[in-house]
Amino acid sequence: MDISMTTENKVPGEAPSVTLTIRLIMQGKDVGSIIGKKGDTIKRFREESGARINISDGSSPERIVTITGSTENILKAFNMIGKKFEEDMKAAHVNSSVPVPPVTLRLIVPASQCGSLIGKGGSKIKEIREVTGASIQVAGDMLPNSTERAVTVSGTPDAISQCVYHICCVMLESPPKGATIPYKPRPASGTSTSGPVVFAGGQVNLTKLHQLALQQTPYITPGTTLPAALATQFGVQTASQPGNHSSQTHELTIPNELIGCIIGKGGCKINEIRQCSGATIKIAGMQEGSTDRQVTITGTPEAISMAQFLINTRLREEVSGMGGLVL
Repeated sequence: MDISMTTENKVPGEAPSVTLTIRLIMQGKDVGSIIGKKGDTIKRFREESGARINISDGSSPERIVTITGSTENILKAFNMIGKKFEEDMKAAHVNSSVPVPPVTLRLIVPASQCGSLIGKGGSKIKEIREVTGASIQVAGDMLPNSTERAVTVSGTPDAISQCVYHICCVMLESPPKGATIPYKPRPASGTSTSGPVVFAGGQVNLTKLHQLALQQTPYITPGTTLPAALATQFGVQTASQPGNHSSQTHELTIPNELIGCIIGKGGCKINEIRQCSGATIKIAGMQEGSTDRQVTITGTPEAISMAQFLINTRLREEVSGMGGLVL
């Protein structure tokens, strides 16, 4: 969930308007329901709610529905979507003795904001449940290849809308910390995809890089030391010089042709990785005659693990965008 403040066309002294962007994960059949025949349903939702509603392409079984607008626009859109799903379920159970299940929606929220949503000892999430009557569950693990979590909300359309309102209030009070890597659903089976690529403790040749780019590897949750978890599978080594109990140093070797995707324009990507992970990251200058660059990561084991995960994600995206390396 992204929240941005806009002050356009505002009278002096008036509070700035708040524009919210909320993302949901939906299955294809649910997306079809809110799109409707020839897009009639989603067109009506957009017009009546005043919210911008966009849906990701259909290359994945999961689709991302992005809803943007004022708080009022957002709640209207959620209420309309909830009522449409409720109608669909009632129609499906018209001749059934089985009770109609509650409407369930899965929101996507930056992991750094989930602590505020849960509250100390679960106090905030309990309060939201009691006030709205909706069920709300925050996933313990982050969504694959992202720094976001799924928040599942169930109940009547009105209860869900009220629950979303309270979630928005929490998000406004506690903005996300550091950079957020958004969740992107995996392509459908048969579509080329690749998992994290690891460079550690020495040069990984281009053949190895190509092989890794074509493999689909399981997501490793931050907090797990990635090279240790993947060394056996990928046949790479980790260079580690432990310092005190809270600080360690890891070194990675990355080919020159890929270092740009880690640094980014004006250093924007490496700064994001530093900010999000909390690790200190230094990239050595180019050495004459060398085809590689040395990257030194220093920090707590958790910070190093997150930094390596983010670096691996950037490398995976770069290699995927190249269609793998042509050898």
